[in-house]
Amino acid sequence: MTRNPYNASPESSVAERIRIIREVIAEEAAKTGRDPAGIKLMAVTKTVGPERVNEALEAGVELLGENRAQELREKFQFYACDSAKIHFIGHLQTNKIKDIINRVTCVESVDSVRLAHELNEACRKADLQLDIFLQVNIGSEPQKSGFLPSETADAARQISELEHLHIRGLMAVPPHVPGEQYLAAMEALRGELQAASIPNTSFDELSMGMSEDYAAAVRHGSTILRIGRGIFGDRT
Repeated sequence: MTRNPYNASPESSVAERIRIIREVIAEEAAKTGRDPAGIKLMAVTKTVGPERVNEALEAGVELLGENRAQELREKFQFYACDSAKIHFIGHLQTNKIKDIINRVTCVESVDSVRLAHELNEACRKADLQLDIFLQVNIGSEPQKSGFLPSETADAARQISELEHLHIRGLMAVPPHVPGEQYLAAMEALRGELQAASIPNTSFDELSMGMSEDYAAAVRHGSTILRIGRGIFGDRT
């Protein structure tokens, strides 16, 4: 049975939870012949104080995932890292771009061509280059943001023409249902986009898998696992 960081005692340290997660990643990667070194662990920091976030950095997480622009703005100065380790993963309103533009190196949640244009313009004014992921609504859920799978290739072609943005991958929050069909669909979509060889895109990264399904996500090619509760415990 796959070990679960939730089985750790409530007093377990951030480092201990990360150790368990790393072991699970290595075990699942071995099942599909993957090198676990190619799988990055992201600590999702929503509502988590900077002190505990810094514990996760000290324990070796490769990335921080920020959901809220204002929260990032308030906590950024206290982090024991710079923007190189920070991705924005939440829904981004265009009027909040100014709060993140110098504090992240990647926006994983680009869910519309309009948002991409606004990000590109902000980067142009700041003389910056920015990596982005396209957020895919893989379950076609009306309450979720993101490109429908059938729209993603066309969106990639349009966004690839923006000179200050570079499409590096896909991101998704699959529906919480039994089975792994949506993880498999994301893996297949990524392969299709890689094969399309759209200029100014690479699709090297696939960001999916959270605290509840990260083991399965490893089996389906995820390169970034976005884990919050599994590292920090339940939010308060």
